[in-house]
Amino acid sequence: MHASDDTNRYQEVLVNPMYLAGTGGTADAGFAPVAHWPHHHLDEGPCQLLVTSPDHRIRIGWFGDDFELWKITATEEAVAAPRWTAIFNHVAPPEIVADLTTALARDYAESDAYDDNARFLAEPSYRWADAAQPLTDAGWTRDGGAERGTVEIVAPDGQAGILIDNRLSGWDDETVTLWAGPPGWGSRSEAVFTARTPSHLIAATAVVMAKPAPVVRERHQIDRQVEHLVTLTPVAPDVSVPSAAEPSVFRAPTPLDVRRTAVTQAIHRAARPSHAAADLRVMAAQSRSAGAVRSRSGGLAPAAAVRLPANSSAPRHGR
Repeated sequence: MHASDDTNRYQEVLVNPMYLAGTGGTADAGFAPVAHWPHHHLDEGPCQLLVTSPDHRIRIGWFGDDFELWKITATEEAVAAPRWTAIFNHVAPPEIVADLTTALARDYAESDAYDDNARFLAEPSYRWADAAQPLTDAGWTRDGGAERGTVEIVAPDGQAGILIDNRLSGWDDETVTLWAGPPGWGSRSEAVFTARTPSHLIAATAVVMAKPAPVVRERHQIDRQVEHLVTLTPVAPDVSVPSAAEPSVFRAPTPLDVRRTAVTQAIHRAARPSHAAADLRVMAAQSRSAGAVRSRSGGLAPAAAVRLPANSSAPRHGR
């Protein structure tokens, strides 16, 4: 991260490509698609916020102090063992998590109560290409150096990919990994899926990685190992004023303008503590922070700051 004396450390910037933007310190984007589902705040446990489908068959957990930041599972029954699990590490952008939670909310809305044929419980496709379809459609290509029995599809810049393990494995084995960034504890984003994860859910998660749209972050949230791999464009309001001789012309906002505004507002909301019942931010992370984090005013730490444990083990899928 940036040194504390960096005068621009809190400047908002558009980060491109998005998959190298890091977590941003807030989980709002990942929970937004399921904001209407029951929320369970578990401040005393490692899982600080658990969001479940109304029948508890889908569970979305946020572990604010762990290397494995998100754990998402689906089961046939509320008390059954997970049929599949998706795990996102502490560097994974929440915008990528949001693509999976969006697909889960849609699948759940289209299913009947306790429907054994619910799409979020579907068997994965026998074709590995189905999970990677959004990436190959966007021009990502196969890496010929992948290990025997595996397939790896890599982004044009070589800084992201999907690794699919086609070797015989158990149902609980992790067989698909979406990754981005150079190897390293603070620079490599990973999303790992177990063998029975429906292919369409993996593909839905990959969709946003294939999109060129940037996301908003503060400069200090960009790891130094990826600074030279991203384009940072300062987010600044349009302060131009028409002259007296020129009538003011209304310009309709573009989709990018709308996206910038929405994400910027979400970051600002996350920086202001709130105890409202509908608040999706996880306040517990603030009390567990390792040391005080200096805010713009030099006072309180950001309410949704994510603590990264200093003695965590290295990523299991480090490349």
